[in-house]
Amino acid sequence: MDQENDFRDAQDAGDRLIAAHASEDPFAAAFKATRMPMIITDPRQYDNPIIFSNDAFTKLTGYSRDELIGRNCRLLQGAETDPEAIAKLRTAISEERDLSIDILNYRRDGSTFWNALFVSPVRDETGEVIYFFASQLDFTNIKSKEAELAAARHMAEQEVARRTVDLTAALTTKTALVHEVDHRVKNNLLTIASIVKLQARMTESDVVERTLMSVLNRVEALSTVQRKLLNDEDVGHFDVADFANDLATDVIGALKRTDIVLTTDLREVVVPATKASPLALIINELVGDAVRRGLRDGGGEIHLEVRRLNGHFLIRVVDTVTPVDVDREEAAFSQKMLEACLQQLRAKLERRVEGRRTEVSVTLLVKD
Repeated sequence: MDQENDFRDAQDAGDRLIAAHASEDPFAAAFKATRMPMIITDPRQYDNPIIFSNDAFTKLTGYSRDELIGRNCRLLQGAETDPEAIAKLRTAISEERDLSIDILNYRRDGSTFWNALFVSPVRDETGEVIYFFASQLDFTNIKSKEAELAAARHMAEQEVARRTVDLTAALTTKTALVHEVDHRVKNNLLTIASIVKLQARMTESDVVERTLMSVLNRVEALSTVQRKLLNDEDVGHFDVADFANDLATDVIGALKRTDIVLTTDLREVVVPATKASPLALIINELVGDAVRRGLRDGGGEIHLEVRRLNGHFLIRVVDTVTPVDVDREEAAFSQKMLEACLQQLRAKLERRVEGRRTEVSVTLLVKD
């Protein structure tokens, strides 16, 4: 009877949590539909039981929802699970703090998988921990060194696309749980970047290396966006000028050339967070275009400007370089990326070329 009561209490807690979010709530939809395995536990109940899990978690572990609700997460542990990892997990729970750890877990059928686990407490307005949120990532192939280049590249493309969608949807709710989902995005983008870097170092093909570095460049731009959104007190908005300054400084600094002169005219322009990713990619492509056309090889001058224009705002990049031959495939891909982002934001682009001087201006509404 006690076991039935425990199950009923955990199930009721999970039902109340989901009922608090309308069906159209991006958090509820993203939590249920995402392919990232996720669970929520209730530390206010005995033994901190699972009160909600998504379909991805069932698929990963083999346990049905009825088998999970009311039980502690230790059901995934087994004979070969590292006791030290278990101790760290218990300590983090008891001390009510975040924990990121790699741990060997067991599925319902007894098979094992390496789990990149992230656990974080969710607090109410008073600071009391009301839930623990946990996300899992099966990285067994990477752990066993069986991942190949094609799998890593596919994983990176899929993760970036999925995380971008999850991020823009989750940020609009501005709830504590949505903020925790955003936190997972940040950690996984960093994981993707690390995987791509490793594969780029290992490959012997120049073409593959260039492709991976192209992917990495855009993943890092999105990672910068995510870091700024999470560090800003107003997580629903994005400062375009602040991001542009960091990106240009990082890109130009990485070239390690003393013959590049970078100037800026950056004034605060805050836009909704839903515009953050396409705006970041637009700035990344404009600066990258100048780098490819000559800054990387012969130096030159580049000026970056961000400012308001009566309800609109302007992104302007001006460069003066000695032109060099550009990889056509890389340039074409960059152009497609730029066009897609411009279309998404309903932005307008103007390009003027006079000798060695190229000026590109992008204008769009601050608010829809």
